[in-house]
Amino acid sequence: MRAVVQRVSQARVVVAGETVGQIGQGLLVLLGVGRGDTPDDAAYLARKIAGLRVFSDEEGKMNLALAEVGGEVLVVSQFTLYGDTRKGNRPSFVGAAPPSEGKRLYERFCDLLTAQGLHVETGVFQAHMEVHLTNDGPVTLWLDSAERLQPRRL
Repeated sequence: MRAVVQRVSQARVVVAGETVGQIGQGLLVLLGVGRGDTPDDAAYLARKIAGLRVFSDEEGKMNLALAEVGGEVLVVSQFTLYGDTRKGNRPSFVGAAPPSEGKRLYERFCDLLTAQGLHVETGVFQAHMEVHLTNDGPVTLWLDSAERLQPRRL
């Protein structure tokens, strides 16, 4: 699974002119599910994202996690994170999970965040969405669950 995580002061997702998910301070997570991803990938990313210390403490250092600042999470499905642009100019999405599998793991990821006591809002899976956000910092991180199995680079 892949995630682009943005620290936001606010974010919302709109489908067909209607706001379907909205948060204040917190994290916007664009989540892509790849072929072969498992519930272990969802659990890893949910733990990692919930624990990210990207919010400022009283000294202005990024040292606090979501729960410590009362932050919320907006999770938006994003199969295009698996777009492969190595050949030609049109991205190939063969690395993305089939929709039924993607939806199952997307929902599992959201449930795992909720189980950690976080307030989670979502977009609509497979819908055309408009995502509006105010990136705070800016702070943007890329996470890939496959990297947990690789040695750490120095």
